[in-house]
Amino acid sequence: MKILLHTCCGPCSIYPVDFLREKGMDVYGYFFNPNIHPYTEFARRRETLEKYAGEIDLKMIFDEDYRLEEFLQSVAHRESRRCLICYATRLDQTARVAKRGGFDRFSTTLLVSPYQKHELIREIGQASADKYGVPFHYEDFRPGYKEATVLSKKMGMYRQQYCGCIYSEKERYLRPGKKE
Repeated sequence: MKILLHTCCGPCSIYPVDFLREKGMDVYGYFFNPNIHPYTEFARRRETLEKYAGEIDLKMIFDEDYRLEEFLQSVAHRESRRCLICYATRLDQTARVAKRGGFDRFSTTLLVSPYQKHELIREIGQASADKYGVPFHYEDFRPGYKEATVLSKKMGMYRQQYCGCIYSEKERYLRPGKKE
């Protein structure tokens, strides 16, 4: 079974790739993340993933088109729905690539994070699956989160401090009432 795994970064790929391979799946990674801001963060996550993929022989597809403007236009004045829009953008594109590439199914490394909205990801993944005719593989990868975190630190991987978008960066670093 050939699966296209949307990958947000190297550290979040550790457990899902191992888990899916242990299940006998032929895993291909797909880096498509127009939400990540600033560009230097996007590039650093991409470089870390590329290095890790080389170390574990993970076949990768990198979408080099940095579509930040499209992402920002889609969420402007809809900030309360930004995660839904972000998930839909990335999973829809992953399903499209999976269809074009003849994959048996697709999934995402977002499902390893305890900070992501799993039910929303599942719903959006299923909608993209229905649209493109490629099954969405939902798997709760959260049980491997802590183990992968420890391993990524031991490996010296770059570990981001926020989800990726400008809004999550603000939430991470701006603490109203806190003096610098």
